[in-house]
Amino acid sequence: MRNNSGEDMSNIRIRKATGTWVVRSGGAVLGESTRALELDEEGYNTVIYFPREDIATALLDPSAKTTHCPHKGDATYYSIVNKSSVSENAVWSYEAPNEELTEIKGYLAFHVSDSVKVEQI
Repeated sequence: MRNNSGEDMSNIRIRKATGTWVVRSGGAVLGESTRALELDEEGYNTVIYFPREDIATALLDPSAKTTHCPHKGDATYYSIVNKSSVSENAVWSYEAPNEELTEIKGYLAFHVSDSVKVEQI
């Protein structure tokens, strides 16, 4: 698969994540979903993308950070703010991904760390 710029996209695969997935931060459950997507990109760990409507977005604070991926497009970031902690730029989303990856449009992905856990339950 190639994008509009002629770049090879075959190193990215998106499929429905099996089972139920949960994301937690600071002891709080931010969301749980049976509709999560699994994105595999060559050279990177698998990333679970959650539908926005399955996440407690009231705990997300928009960040000024943005990044650009030549394959996926421009990512916007959010910090997780809860009673016990703030996890800066721990969440990202592609609001207008490259057309070959529209499946992840508006989904949220999380940087796994000591304070942010993404698990299949």
